[in-house]
Amino acid sequence: MAVVFISPKKRQKMFFVVITLIFLSFLIISFLGVFLSEPKKAEPTLVLNQSKINIDMTVFTSEKFKNLESSFKMDWQYSYKAISRSNKAQEGFVSATSEEEATKALQEMGFSQIVVTKVEPGRDNPFVRYYSVIVVPPPAPTPPETPVLPEAEQ
Repeated sequence: MAVVFISPKKRQKMFFVVITLIFLSFLIISFLGVFLSEPKKAEPTLVLNQSKINIDMTVFTSEKFKNLESSFKMDWQYSYKAISRSNKAQEGFVSATSEEEATKALQEMGFSQIVVTKVEPGRDNPFVRYYSVIVVPPPAPTPPETPVLPEAEQ
């Protein structure tokens, strides 16, 4: 029978210790090589951003540009108070490009003593709802009518 000086358990333990030491030394060398090395010098590159669009500014001084007219004028909303043809005071809103246009439109509709004021866009109180839901209760049920029988059938 052979004499064994190192037991299999000790050999296995020794193997794992050696593998662990090799792995730890690899990690330490990698850490030192990556984190303690100086960064490489990068050469600066020159970048020129040139415009690829040429704008001809002489268009703004041409006669065609000077003779341009706007396509439309924006309508504003005006509130009015006026007397109608039937001599009743009436209030409402009308849309027009100016106060004169609004007054002229109302005169063509037959109003007199016209007071026109421009309505500014927006709201005075931003916390007021744009709309409110009005709940209308259903009409009260009417009692059913009793049929009137002719006198002959009574």
